[in-house]
Amino acid sequence: MNVSVYPLTCEARICKATEFVIARLLLLLAWRDQKTHHWILVPIFYECDRCTACCRWPGQVRLTDVEIGRMANFLSLTEYEFIQTHTRLTEDRQGLALTDKATGECVFLENGNCRVQPVKPQQCGDFPNLWNFPEFREHCQAKAHVVSEPEYRLRVSQGTGRSPQSISLPHPDSSTVLDVPMLEFGS
Repeated sequence: MNVSVYPLTCEARICKATEFVIARLLLLLAWRDQKTHHWILVPIFYECDRCTACCRWPGQVRLTDVEIGRMANFLSLTEYEFIQTHTRLTEDRQGLALTDKATGECVFLENGNCRVQPVKPQQCGDFPNLWNFPEFREHCQAKAHVVSEPEYRLRVSQGTGRSPQSISLPHPDSSTVLDVPMLEFGS
């Protein structure tokens, strides 16, 4: 046990307290792999509350031919009309993406609702559980639920239309594995 002869400064006490809280949270939300000694996070399912922050975030929503056909049919347009009025060339010039309004919002965001919700692109349905970006929690109001692996697969399947077997768990990829040493706490 390391004992300092000097009292800890206020900043050091806050740092130690923060370290302790983080370590305790990790114990609740992670397990330690006995072979690799990595901390593996448990699945967290994000329940969308339709805040539409993702519809207002800059980026591009890539479209497949099937999605173009579904949305054109839903809007009673030909595929050609849909492509001309609602798509643009992707940044890499390898496909089509939805256009944005001048405000940067998705072209289908109207009065806080998605005009094509029943046939929205897969990319939209996959957010934020199957893909997201580092700061998404600062904007997205989805509610986080710690769930078991089977429940994670089921909930994501229901939200995305994908089969439960095709859904990858949020670990062990590098974005959700914390490679930290085991923290030791003395008395």
